[in-house]
Amino acid sequence: MKIDQIILTHVRVPLTEPFKISNGEITEKDAILVGVHSAGLVGYGESSPMSGSFYSEETPESAWDCLVGELIPRVLQSHPANVEEVNNLMDSVAGNAFAKAGVETAFWDLAAQQEHVPLYKRLGGKRNQVEAGLAVGIVPSIKDLLQSIEKHLVEGYKRLKIKIQPGWDVKPLSEIRRRFGVIQLMVDANCAYTQADLSHLKSLDDFDLMMIEQPLPKDDLEGHAKLQAISRTPICLDESAKDIPTVQRAIEMKSCRIVNIKIQRVGGLLNAKRMHDVCAQAGIPVWGGTMPELGIGGAQTVHLATLDNFKYPTDVEASHRWFVEDIIVPLIEVHDGMITLPEGNGNGYSLNAEVIGRYKVREQQFR
Repeated sequence: MKIDQIILTHVRVPLTEPFKISNGEITEKDAILVGVHSAGLVGYGESSPMSGSFYSEETPESAWDCLVGELIPRVLQSHPANVEEVNNLMDSVAGNAFAKAGVETAFWDLAAQQEHVPLYKRLGGKRNQVEAGLAVGIVPSIKDLLQSIEKHLVEGYKRLKIKIQPGWDVKPLSEIRRRFGVIQLMVDANCAYTQADLSHLKSLDDFDLMMIEQPLPKDDLEGHAKLQAISRTPICLDESAKDIPTVQRAIEMKSCRIVNIKIQRVGGLLNAKRMHDVCAQAGIPVWGGTMPELGIGGAQTVHLATLDNFKYPTDVEASHRWFVEDIIVPLIEVHDGMITLPEGNGNGYSLNAEVIGRYKVREQQFR
């Protein structure tokens, strides 16, 4: 796999509305696009940590520094022959999963193009459609919440997820059930509660939820096991599912009945696929979460979600749901609750140079 050049492009795209979770808020989406050029083909990846450090230790600035100072030089010096060798190189650098994901997924895209197959087939998927779920962040009022849900549900999303935190859980859930009835519904706490809240979290059984995502701190597998033991509602791990050993330990401890796999959090598609396989073997269903990424990263999650053990709708939504403009052609669209991957090899999406030019923060080329 001869590498002609690698181009990094940092973009910052305004959101259509603030994305607020229990521990932070953003109004713009930063992403670092990684383009790996080889023999006339270009594989694209996306490194997509949130700005600030409320979700992860990584930020767009730290990811850029790691890519420029460590990962890209190692790739160019080592000339990896395949995705496995790329992953071995990534493993030689500690941490920095989001930065690694940008490089690693670009090589997956390139490899699929070289083999003249869509990325999902290269990963082992057998379908080109996945179900999409609507996610709504924390908003100022119940009225705003219901209006936002109503506005977007018309696209037929197969599931509704709302963010919760102490003081913002029972009341919004009650109003959603009153307004929307038996819609498939789940909640995501982003680590907002503690073991002192177990009895309160158990009371959410009353709302017939699909799952409660990451109610407790990410390192508290014991607390999640205690909650799962007393709750009818399945517990889903997100932030806790940082690597395969941790997921294996969580399964052994019965800390969850569902796992959310995020390509960015685990450092790329190979690790995500391996986590999927571990969960499948243990009988634990999974689904694909997002940061949310821009179009390249979002499309990769759709490709990944074609694997057999992805049993729940992905968090990938239509491009216009979160972004004033997306950086891909065609845009990701949701029709009757489904995302259909375009025909073509690799990721199946091209970059929109005009849009990227409007939102580019910086760019650097490597040979």
